[in-house]
Parts: sequence; C-alpha cells; structure tokens
Amino acid sequence: MLKTNLINCLKGAAIGVSMIIPGVSGGTIAVSLNIYEDLITAIGNLKSEFKKSVKFLLPIFIGMVLAFAAMYYPLKLALKYIPFEITCVFAGLMLGSFPKLLLDSRKNGFKRIDIASIIIPFIIVVGLCFIPSFKDVNISTGMAWYQWILLFVVGALGSCALVVPGISGSLLLLILGYYQPILNMISELKNTPFHAILVLGVFAIGMIIGFFTIAKLMKYLLTKYKRATNWAIFGFFIGSIIALFVSFDYSLISNIVVTIIVSIILFIVSLATSYLLVRYVDKKEIIK
Repeated sequence: MLKTNLINCLKGAAIGVSMIIPGVSGGTIAVSLNIYEDLITAIGNLKSEFKKSVKFLLPIFIGMVLAFAAMYYPLKLALKYIPFEITCVFAGLMLGSFPKLLLDSRKNGFKRIDIASIIIPFIIVVGLCFIPSFKDVNISTGMAWYQWILLFVVGALGSCALVVPGISGSLLLLILGYYQPILNMISELKNTPFHAILVLGVFAIGMIIGFFTIAKLMKYLLTKYKRATNWAIFGFFIGSIIALFVSFDYSLISNIVVTIIVSIILFIVSLATSYLLVRYVDKKEIIK
C-alpha cells in the first residue's frame, strides 16, 4: 500500500509540474502515466465510494501540490532560459507512452466512425494554438467587479487541463490573457497578501467546481461510449504533442545550433525513459 501511494504521489507530481508549462496538459500526462481512467472513476465515485476514492486521490493530490510549489520557480527560470529544451523533455515523456496508449485503445475495437473521434479532438487541440491571445487582463487591486466573475469562469475552463487530455489549461489561460497575471499574483503574495489570496481563491474555486463537473462528464462518456471516448482521448493525445511545437514561441531561442543538439538529446533520453517505465509498470501489472 505504501509503495502504491508513493508511486501515485510521484504521478501526481508529474501532473502538477505539467500545469506550469504552456501547451502541456495534465490530462495527457495522466494518460501517459496510465492512471487517467482510474482518476476519472475515483472522482466520479467520490460520493458513492468516498473512502476508496479519497485513498486513491489523496496521494495524487499531495504530489500535485508539492510538485507545483517546489517546481514553480525552477521551472519559471527554465522556461525563461531553456524553454525549447523543456518542451522537448515533455514531448519525449508523452511520446514514450504512445505504443501503450495505442494498444489500450485497440483493445476496445475500432470502427470507421472512430476516425471522426480521433480527427475532431486532434483539430480542436491544434486549432487552439492558432487562436490570437488577448492582452493580459488587470486583476490587481481595484479590479472591476465583473473581473471576479470572469476569474471564476476562467478557473473552471482552466480545470479542463486536468480532466480532458490534450487541452492545456496554461495554453487556455495564455489565450484568454490570464496566464501571466495569475503567475504574477503568486509572486504578489508577499506584497498584497489579502488581495492575492482572494484572487487565487476565486480562481481555485472555479477550478475545483469545473474539475468535478467535467470529470463527471468524462466518467459518463467512458462508461456509455467507452470505445469512441478512448479513441477521442487518443486524438487529443496526438494533437497535444503536435500543439506543443506549434504553440511554441521560436523567437525565444537564442543559440539555434546548441539548442537543437541539447533538445534532441533530452528528447531521446526522456522518450526512452518514459517508454521503459511504461513497459516496466505494464509487466508488473501483468504479473499481479
């Protein structure tokens, strides 16, 4: 039990780290780590099987919070100085689980209609990258009353990243103009703690409500339309890897040659590591 909780805590940590990086979806990382369906089921059964669901969700949630808090500043610096290299690491980690995801999807069968289940999510994810970003909004002290309502709604939309594979919450926040202001508000905890806590609290409430609402919907789809939903997840997954590179701001690269060499090395290492870890975990499950 302790070993399982530790593994789930580490998986939660990976999801938590992914929340910081624009273009990376927490839902996609959950799929990569082979805990997505269990996660959705546990959230969906929180009311009917409270104790069992909490036992599963708590280590993941703790890992997410601790990793987000611990890696916020290091990743902020990494995204400033080596953004493309970090993007390639996450692309490799996701792509390493591709064979396992494809195999799992095929277990439920495939029909011609499922082509649409793959293509539509793929287009949605990649299409998000081409939506022009709004300018950063003002959520500082003295913000307009309607901004509080929008903050709640944006929080609910941002929760999509944790539930819908391929949809990056940070990318959505970038498009809506809330990404940098929200990050800045974390830094403002030192200067204007009361306002910062209030802003982050309203945003968090929106995320929590949106999270459970969308999770319930995904549980329903996985129960009633399992085959089509699994292929849709596959489409979201592939689209999210493409979207990582489509949405990237290539003007941030300073030394092209060095960046490409380092990025390729990191991509190969992360891909191999992810692939071997997925195979190892898969073999352990078969033995059980």
